[in-house]
Amino acid sequence: MKFIVNDREPVYIQIIRNIKQKIVTGELKMGEKLPSRREMAIIINVNPNTVQKAYKEMEEMGLINTIKNNQSTITEDENFVRQIRQSLINEATEIFVEQMKAINVGKDEIKNIINEKYD
Repeated sequence: MKFIVNDREPVYIQIIRNIKQKIVTGELKMGEKLPSRREMAIIINVNPNTVQKAYKEMEEMGLINTIKNNQSTITEDENFVRQIRQSLINEATEIFVEQMKAINVGKDEIKNIINEKYD
């Protein structure tokens, strides 16, 4: 599992976002088992307590399910996965639009840029 830590936000939030992205792109399948917390910490080279916090948060939001003494699995709720996808789209769009506004890029110019870059 490829994971690059940045210094701009807490690592556990980055782990959650990374898992969400892998789910919506199909890299992780609904119902698929995740590595144990210790295994994940080794794989992505972070503190096990950080992974524990990310897993706990994902459990609380319903993104993963953990049954006593078993590995955690990705949710099988298709509607929830669609909501996650939409949430990721909204988050990325808001950041992009705010950055474009900050440097006075107009809507038409943004459309042109997207058309050029997206292909």
